[in-house]
Formats: sequence, C-alpha cells, structure tokens
Amino acid sequence: MNRNRLVIGLTVAILVALLTSIYVYRTFQRATYVKPVTMGKIVVAATPLQVGTPLDSNNIRTIPWPSDETLTGSFRREEDCIGRAVLTPMVENQPVLEANLAPRIAGAGLPATIPEGMRAVSVAVNDVVGVAGFVIPGTMVDVLTTGTLPGKQEGVDNNITRTILENIRVLAAGQQIQQDRDGKPQKVPVVTLLVNPEDAARLTMASTEGKIQLALRNTIDTKTANPPPVLQAVLFSPAGSPAPAHPHANVVRQAPPPPYIVEIITGGKKETKSFENQ
Repeated sequence: MNRNRLVIGLTVAILVALLTSIYVYRTFQRATYVKPVTMGKIVVAATPLQVGTPLDSNNIRTIPWPSDETLTGSFRREEDCIGRAVLTPMVENQPVLEANLAPRIAGAGLPATIPEGMRAVSVAVNDVVGVAGFVIPGTMVDVLTTGTLPGKQEGVDNNITRTILENIRVLAAGQQIQQDRDGKPQKVPVVTLLVNPEDAARLTMASTEGKIQLALRNTIDTKTANPPPVLQAVLFSPAGSPAPAHPHANVVRQAPPPPYIVEIITGGKKETKSFENQ
C-alpha cells in the first residue's frame, strides 16, 4: 500500500514538473520573440541648408528608415527632390519634406521663397529706419509713413503719420536672405518685404512720396492693432486745445427765422407789413 502511494506521488510530481517546464518554456519563447523590422530609405540633409539653397547630390543623402514608419511628405529617392530650393532652414540629418521645398519651376534663391500671389518689394533704410540693423530676414515689422495731407492751408501744419502695413515679413536684408545664427544686427542700405500686390503699391507710394519707418515686432505677435493716425497739429497743440479745422471742411450755416407778417386794415384799405424776427 505504501509502495502504491509512493508511485502515485512520484507520478504526480513528474506531471507537475513537466507542465511547469512547458509553461516556462512557452513564456520565455513569447518574451524573446522580436518581430523583424523591414528597413527602407529616407532623404535627409547632408549639411546645414539655408533658405533658397537648391538641393543636389552634395547636400542631401539617404539613411535607413523603417518602412512601417511612414513620414508624411518625405522622399525615398534623392532624384525626387534634386533641383528644388529650400524654403526653411534645415539642420544636418533633418528629413527633407515636401513642405520644406519650393516647386521645381520656382528656381533657387530669393524668388523661390516668394509664395504664389505675393510680391517682394525693397525699400531704402538707414540705422534709424532699419531699427539699428535688427530688421533682418525672418523678422516681422509694421510700416509707418509720414506725409502731408493734400490742400495745405497757410499757417496750419497738415503733417500726418499713419501705420499702413502690419505684421509684414522681412525676406532679405541687403542681399542676405538668411539671418545670422547669433541674431546679430545687419547694417544694410535696403530691406526686402513680403507683401501682396495691393500693399506693394501702397508701400511704393509711401516710400517715394513720404518718409517710412519700420517698427520691429515679436514674431509670435500676430494681432492687428490698427492704430489711429497722428496729426502734427494735434500732437504739438496745447493740452485740451481742439485740432484746427480742415481747410476744406464744410461749414453749415443756420437759416434765419422767418419774419412776422402783420395785416393792417385802415377804413377800406388793406395793407400787409413784415417785421424781422429777432
């Protein structure tokens, strides 16, 4: 009897050990299994690239990239993006994306950075107009102009300053379309602004017929202030003094009151007289 119990106990122990070993084996097998990764290629910048730089075999290359990890707008082959210009600065090993490149027919340099429907207009600047050289490519500015109102009346100052453009991007400072990496100011005789055709005409008129001033603004500040114009006569008038009337302002005159009408009858004679109404 004891011998049978011993055999049964050994059999049960062997079965438990066998089941345990099978469980452990399968657990380790699942834990150590790694799904194979299929690799492809992706085009990246081989060197740092500035705005307007055309891509060629010297400044781009391909690197391994998981085929399952698709990057929207990326390129698999160098020949698909060679000849196109860069619209934004790129660092080494940065993937080249469709959104970073100008159309192939746009060419290279400054023209490639001008979006369709926009214009690049250059204006003369100095240390004051150019905000001490801090108006550099990529910054945002407002454009103010000072001129004289038409129909100037003798003895009346009709000079006026108004903001004609707000939140305008600077494309180039001189012939540079890329700002200094350290943000250093650039003293240049001209700056080029990105505007639409209508604003291009306004900017040209302001720079030729009056004086312009650029106001530097924070690149993340996109709010439109639309400040009112400032008249010289109002700015320098004594406090509380009203602005002088415009020489062509219409003067409204009040009509005099109608006269009194009195009818006088003397005997058979009838007479009418009028008297001024004070």
